[in-house]
Amino acid sequence: MEFRKLALTGLAGMMTLSLSGCIVVSEPSWDKDDPQYDQIHDERGNRQTIAQLNLNADFESVRNKLGTPDFTERWTEDGDQYQVLFYRTQRVHADGMTTKDECTPIVFKNGSLIGTGQLALDKVM
Repeated sequence: MEFRKLALTGLAGMMTLSLSGCIVVSEPSWDKDDPQYDQIHDERGNRQTIAQLNLNADFESVRNKLGTPDFTERWTEDGDQYQVLFYRTQRVHADGMTTKDECTPIVFKNGSLIGTGQLALDKVM
């Protein structure tokens, strides 16, 4: 009987040690009165909308779906007009300010969507 108690105690100790490295990740529950609540939900909505965009979509239809961008850039090169809209899709700095590294670029050439994300932007810059 003493051996059984010792074995169970050892087993319980091993189980406790094996759980000590576990990490539990959970989605934060945001209070709707928290000023960051709207930003987090906007970011999620922007990611979902951007993921559903079709290549060659026209500028106005994309802008109507996503609203006013956080940043814009435009230029003309070799007779082609480029426009990049930046929409916030992630929070990097908890400072209440939006920076370009928190945004996803939406890239247009002559009014048609040619790509989204940093890769698309790098290809035209």
